[in-house]
Amino acid sequence: MSDNIPNSVIGAVASVVASHYYSHSKLETLFMESGAPGDAPEGSCERKCSEWLKRCNNDPDVDALEVLGKIIQVYMDQDPQSSFLGNSPSKIAEGQGRIKAALAQNQLSYRLNGHITQAGSTPISKTLEDYLKSGNFSSIEKEFERAVEHIQTDPHASVTAACSIIESALKFYIERFSLVEPNKLNVLPLWAVVQPHLRLNANATLAADQHKVLKGISSIIDGVGAFRSHIGSAHGRGSSPPSIVVAEARLVVNVAHTLVIFIMEVLHAKKS
Repeated sequence: MSDNIPNSVIGAVASVVASHYYSHSKLETLFMESGAPGDAPEGSCERKCSEWLKRCNNDPDVDALEVLGKIIQVYMDQDPQSSFLGNSPSKIAEGQGRIKAALAQNQLSYRLNGHITQAGSTPISKTLEDYLKSGNFSSIEKEFERAVEHIQTDPHASVTAACSIIESALKFYIERFSLVEPNKLNVLPLWAVVQPHLRLNANATLAADQHKVLKGISSIIDGVGAFRSHIGSAHGRGSSPPSIVVAEARLVVNVAHTLVIFIMEVLHAKKS
């Protein structure tokens, strides 16, 4: 997926955002705080928005879609029934719909908290590979924080997110070391490829201990994958899905967190 903002999206966003913020100073503050580069362009509010978004596309040091997400986040996350900046609920719903339609025409979608993703993907899977490449552990923490945020309101979604993060980490490890991908890209077959590639401790006693731990991890991964298949949000829950309590979802998220950090540490130690 290109990191550039499609022209049709620029047109829709510029029109909607300029109409609802209607103030040059508010727009300039919004764009600057969102990471748009350079000084404010000249012209009307709509032209200012359009030119600034195009400038994001042309700057190689700027993630244009990330900036776009930040610019429209407050507007898109508003309750359509609220009166945002004095605009009527119908105007807000109309503007949100217009932006969503423009994104959809370009196989993009908006997700809560300012995430622009390829239609059908998740922000976690999209961003995790970049974090793994850079070894940015704090960003991994943020991805798990998003999974934790939904534990109280939607534990099923948290389980799905946790399993997706493990799968992304394992896929990246396989790609990084040119290992042979399994026929099924589910979490347990992926782990079966990665596990033998992890070196055991040189000390015979500690190697045996570590082997026991890795066997335990295999059981954990099997359990996480089964949880996701039975109650996660990715495979359809049916009319009456099995119930899950918050403590169970939190357990899955926490063990996934520990496992992914382990994979990252091993990967980057081998890389260096």
